[in-house]
Amino acid sequence: QVQLVESGGGLVQAGGSLRLSCAASGSIFGIDSMGWYRQAPGKQRELVAGTISGRSTNYADSVKGRFTISRDNAKNTVYLQMNSLKPEDTAVYYCHAIVRTSFWGNGRDYWGQGTQVTVSS
Repeated sequence: QVQLVESGGGLVQAGGSLRLSCAASGSIFGIDSMGWYRQAPGKQRELVAGTISGRSTNYADSVKGRFTISRDNAKNTVYLQMNSLKPEDTAVYYCHAIVRTSFWGNGRDYWGQGTQVTVSS
């Protein structure tokens, strides 16, 4: 099995910064991609940022220029640096990874438990 453990959420004032971390552990042969999603109350879960092996990255338009995703492949960890936070960034942030547990297996989706980010105005 594979576990994703997130940390770094919290309460911050508008304009502030937070850094989220997500570490993958367990029976990992390889990680195809890692990323962050978020879900605000009453809204659908949406992609915030993603990365493939830490080289190729993509961002939601709403966070471009403010958020930066990075990955430490040696530690199987992905980070999300969030700057210039806005109240509309308030949501539960979920770590996501596509993980292969064997050489022959296909990648499977795994999710973290979620971490709350609250931005006050």
